[in-house]
Amino acid sequence: MSDALKALARACHENRLGRREFLTRASVMGFSTTAAGLALNAVATDALAQGGVNFKKHSGKTIKLLLNKHPYVDAMLKNIENFKALTGINVTYDIFPEDVYFDKVTAALASKSSQYDAFMTGAYQTWKYGPARQIVDLNTFLKNPELTSSAYAWDDIYEGLRTSTAWDGKAGSQLGAAGAKQWALPWGFELNSLTYNKKALDGMGMKAPTNLPDLIDKAKAISKAGKMYGIGVRGSRSWATIHAGFLSGYVNYGGKDFTSAGGKLTPAMNSPQSKAFHKMWVDMLKNGGPKNWTNYTWYEVGNDLGAGQSAMIFDADILGYFMNGGGNKEAGNLAFSGFTPNPEAKAPTPNIWIWSLAMSAFSKQQEAAWFFMQWATGTDNTTFGATKGDLVNPIRKSVWANPEFQQRLEKSYPGYLKQYQDSITNAKIHFTPQQLFPEFTTDWAAMLQQMYGGQIPVDEGLDKLAESLTRKLKDVGLA
Repeated sequence: MSDALKALARACHENRLGRREFLTRASVMGFSTTAAGLALNAVATDALAQGGVNFKKHSGKTIKLLLNKHPYVDAMLKNIENFKALTGINVTYDIFPEDVYFDKVTAALASKSSQYDAFMTGAYQTWKYGPARQIVDLNTFLKNPELTSSAYAWDDIYEGLRTSTAWDGKAGSQLGAAGAKQWALPWGFELNSLTYNKKALDGMGMKAPTNLPDLIDKAKAISKAGKMYGIGVRGSRSWATIHAGFLSGYVNYGGKDFTSAGGKLTPAMNSPQSKAFHKMWVDMLKNGGPKNWTNYTWYEVGNDLGAGQSAMIFDADILGYFMNGGGNKEAGNLAFSGFTPNPEAKAPTPNIWIWSLAMSAFSKQQEAAWFFMQWATGTDNTTFGATKGDLVNPIRKSVWANPEFQQRLEKSYPGYLKQYQDSITNAKIHFTPQQLFPEFTTDWAAMLQQMYGGQIPVDEGLDKLAESLTRKLKDVGLA
């Protein structure tokens, strides 16, 4: 192989050169597309081979993925031919929108179907899949040097993401503690912070809120002015309403969902600090939120911000990222803040959502599926996704340190990098892990709706919620 072509291929493999530019330069040098592809494959294979794994071991096999429609998937598919070339493994997949996706996963696992080898999941969902023995403990692969390349650099993935996707299955135990099973590999994630319409706030002589009382006051003033409402947050009867901005603020004020002792759980939503926080939250929604807040999901929160109907959102940072681009009316007007709700707290405490990859326990191609999962969450592919696609937020420290990625953010999303740097230290899952998470958080969201609607006072509502959850915990032996 020509040394010049190999050097060019190495630059492409290390993401210092785009694939299209690599092929163009190779053509100018007199090399065919086939020759260029072989050179790129050879360089990548050499790099992986140094990690001690034979990635051609399952050449000729086919794996099938179950995927949610998402920019992470789009970025991965742009690069999938590199995986196929490196391993010889063919990849097929089904992609479904999120409103039906989790039902598809549940059905596949419940039926013990071997149709899918690997799939996308949130960390919360593994709290059911794992103890039910529907997914594989990935420590089996991670700790095997014959199957996991030393170049995979597991420690390069943020610790809060690694531990948040690992659990021993015992209600109330710490995520990622000794004995935890690694139920999934982090792939991309979102932390919850403040995105605001800088143009709109400037026009009203306002600066970005620095804490929750400040946010509430400004949201009220913006809504009263009548051009848009002040603050968007989720409000539907769903676990998602609790997990985003709400829990990030709740934890910052010292709130807990449960206390745990001896494998037993006690609801803590009726503590004094919880009641005080809920009163502030309800006040914010009534006077600074959207009129039909109880219908709001990720989509409504984001769309209103992008359309100029809301001035701020306390939600996923990547939601603000997406609204500041594309064809959104307010693209270019949005700014970002690492938000610390409690005036007495020293830093943000964002709860996170982690889109992860898990392996079906019923897969007949587990090693081949592992090679895909390792590649998809590895440094090369996540760097490609972050610099050539919309894989935000990337899971790896090295990708965040990548100058090309940083420059891309600073150019089109000013302030995004800083809010991330201000927020990442305490970003993790702040819920207490337990198998009834979806049901309990949905009950919590339903009670929040009732308090918002004036159907029950906050103090009484939270006492009632704690009593109800205690009964349900007793029914399953957890209280």
